[in-house]
This record gives sequence, C-alpha cells and structure tokens, in this order.
Amino acid sequence: MSDRFFPNEMPRFVEEGDEIVPDEASLSKLLSMPYPELAQRLKRAGLDLSQAVKLETWGISRRLRERDYSLYVGALGTAFLLFKSYQVNQNRDDLNLCSEIVNACDSASSSSRDVTFICGRAGVYSIGALAAKHMGDDQLVRHYITKFKEINLIKDLSDELLYGRAGFLYACLFLNKNIKEGVIPSSFIGTIVDEIIAHGRRLGNEKCPLMFEWYRKRYWGAAHGLAGIMHVLMHAKLKPDQADDVKRTLMYMIRHRFPSGNYPSSEENNNDALVHWCHGAPGVAITMVKAAEVFGDREFMEAAIDTAEVIWNRGLLNRVGICHGISGNTYVFLSLHRLTGKREYLYKAKAFASFLLERAHTLISKGKMHRGDNPYSLFEGLAGMAYLFLDMAEPNKARFPAYEL
Repeated sequence: MSDRFFPNEMPRFVEEGDEIVPDEASLSKLLSMPYPELAQRLKRAGLDLSQAVKLETWGISRRLRERDYSLYVGALGTAFLLFKSYQVNQNRDDLNLCSEIVNACDSASSSSRDVTFICGRAGVYSIGALAAKHMGDDQLVRHYITKFKEINLIKDLSDELLYGRAGFLYACLFLNKNIKEGVIPSSFIGTIVDEIIAHGRRLGNEKCPLMFEWYRKRYWGAAHGLAGIMHVLMHAKLKPDQADDVKRTLMYMIRHRFPSGNYPSSEENNNDALVHWCHGAPGVAITMVKAAEVFGDREFMEAAIDTAEVIWNRGLLNRVGICHGISGNTYVFLSLHRLTGKREYLYKAKAFASFLLERAHTLISKGKMHRGDNPYSLFEGLAGMAYLFLDMAEPNKARFPAYEL
C-alpha cells in the first residue's frame, strides 16, 4: 500500500456468476454475485450503519448534537442520511428524526454567516423543506422557504462550492428540483449566475476564460475550485456567452491535466498526488460527465473515462469518506454508468463498494484505514459510506450527495 491508497488487485471485470480464483474468497464472492443480491447486502449494511451513525451523532448527548450543524461534518449530515434511509425503507421514524435534527440545526445556525448547502444555512433550510414536504407539512415547508429567501449574500463572499456563491446556487437549484420548480425565481438564480461569471472573468484570460481564487489560491477541484463551480453552473440556465466560457474553461482543464490523467489541485501545482473528490480526478470526472450531458462533446466524455482509469488504479484510498475517500470515488463509476450505460462502470462501482463492505471495518480496526477526523460524519466518515451503500440499491438513481442533482 502507498501512503494514500491500497493497490487495486481486483479483476478489472467479472461476469456475474463467474468463478474466479480468489486471493480473498469473501471479496471474490461479492465481485461475482448477481447485482440484485449484492444490492440487498449493501442496503442492509447501509441501513444498519445509518442507525449506528444516528446513535453516535444524535443519541449520546446534546453537546455532541450542537457541536456542528453543517452537512459536511455536522448534525445536518446525519439528517440527510436519515432522509436517504427513509427513501429506501419508507420508515417514518427516520423521516421524523430527520426533521427533528434539522429543527435543531435551524436553531444552531441562526447566528452563522455561512450560507451554502454543504456548510451553511441554505442546506439547513433546503433539507428542512424537503423533509417537511414528505411529511405533508405545508406550513413547515413555507417556514423553511421563507427563511431561505431571507438569506443575504455578503459582498465579499467567495464563489466556490463549500462556502461561496456556487454553494448557495446549488441550494437554489436543489429547492427548485425537489420542492417545486420556480420556488426560487429564475431571475434570482440568473443574478447569482451573472455574479459568479463576472467574478470568474476578472481572473480569467484568453486560454481560460473563468478563474477563481479561494484564500489567494486558484483551485481546480470540486470543493473550492473550477470543477465545483463549473458543475453547479451547468445545472443553471446559461446565456450563450456564459455557456461558451464554461465550456472553454473545462477544455482548458482537460488540456492541462497531468500525463497520468489526474488533475492538479490548483493552478500551476505539479504534485500529482491527490485522487479525491475535493481535489483531483474524482470531482473533475463528475463535472466532465455533466459537461458531456450538457454540451454533447465527445471530448468531455473521453476525459471522464480517462479519469475513471486513474480512480480505478489509485482510488482505493485509505479513508472511507465521500470527500476524500473510497465512498466518494465510487460515485464516479456510478456517474459514468448513468452516462454510458456500460456494465464495466457498474462493475467498478460494485467492486469499490464491495471492498468497503468486506474490508473497511477490519482495516479501520487495524489502523490501516482512516475513518475520518469526524468518524461518523457524512463527508469525512462512516455516514458517507452508509449513504453510498443505500444509493447502490438503485444505481441509476444514485447521485453524489450535495453535488449531483
């Protein structure tokens, strides 16, 4: 094992039902298992793990509950996982507890200046409205939508996904998709898009029309940089010149990637080390999948396919989470399967999920795998693995949480 990832010794493809010579018989059995059977195994594991996350993050003490309200590593991540669990098992207890947690997050976030979906109040109000809709509580839906519309974006707000305008824009698009189209007016969304594009053009140039800084660094990845911002913009209605700038910016990224197929974490960074959703190929790959859907250019699909090879070889990270772990990297294969319909990508998603199912807990107990600085959180820890397992039950509907719509 390198210091970042486990060597991938799994077969590149196994037909369901095939007998393969096992290095580890149990993992080999999972790889050859018919998908519906494996999906049930993953579903059961995901539901069990979501209950463990609930107990660890919400059932021990009020102090733990209120320590962090965010979706990223806080209580809102537990609420989002419980909503996913509700979608899978239709257990109203999960939905009710999701709403209870969101209510506590609403109180905890009242004085926060953070406004995004993943790390701010927009996520609280968006998920609150979603849970209320499924509970049939129209008054509570209106409460959260009203609070959402009262959010003021400060003038010096950054543009990236975790803390900036792109993260708020994602919340607007999330509400329109999941609550009702037009609940956030298109004119308001267009204003945010215009601001992001205008800021990107100030730092852009002829080769790369859009560029952004976060803490004086020009990041490329999904969390703080180009990949994340371009991804969210492509979900909005863009003017022709804006769409052209997004397209040319993505082309710039493709043409300046590493020879390995991986992507720099920031402009002029020559360290080809990170293969994470937050920095590196995985976050960029999902953005390229979206670009292939939006623009129809084969170059975007080929770029996404190239990154999948990087992730297959270097993506079995020694962490479990979705931000910088195996769970997040698995979503690249699910996205490519949805785009291409090719079984090889569903198999690769199945392989990464099977690796987690069979080995994660043992590797964690032996100190060979990191369960995250916040071990039960959605983006760093076991909640992300649980979310992936539940998503694998219906792979065509799977979406990277809080990133893909």
